Amino acid sequence: MGVGQVSTLQRIMTWLAVVLTIGLLLAGILLHGFSTEVHERFWSDIFGRTDGPMTFRFFLQPTMAFLAALPDGIEDARHGHTAFFWTQRSRNSPRPGRLRQALVSTARVVLLGISMDVIYQLRVFDRFFPGEAVLMALLLAFIPYFLFRWLVERVACWWMGRRVNGLGG
Repeated sequence: MGVGQVSTLQRIMTWLAVVLTIGLLLAGILLHGFSTEVHERFWSDIFGRTDGPMTFRFFLQPTMAFLAALPDGIEDARHGHTAFFWTQRSRNSPRPGRLRQALVSTARVVLLGISMDVIYQLRVFDRFFPGEAVLMALLLAFIPYFLFRWLVERVACWWMGRRVNGLGG
């Protein structure tokens, strides 16, 4: 499979991640709304998750996001693309295609993050808060993916420039 081609499994996982994310966010809004109580519970729950059962996911999910961002950041550097969020200002990188690539790259990590948070919530709270599961997956996987992709792209650009100038081996 060539660069930029997406397998059927990747396409299915991407759609599953997007539909599940939207569905869980809507379910969270319908079940719990946007009250001050929900806001306070959310933040106390997030900070409460840093210790106790399943803390390994605070390392696992960002690590998986890094592994997904690594080839994409290197490809960005090879093709001279700018960092993802600055693509709007650049004319050499079509933004919709890059967003699609990011969704395909992170679908597995987001699905893992959501499933890990569902297990955590049911084990610790004996309840399920769908919006929190999505937000935790976004905080631990999706956002780190974009940060790591930008860092990898910067380092790869520096490395490739160094090699072009005869400094690398």
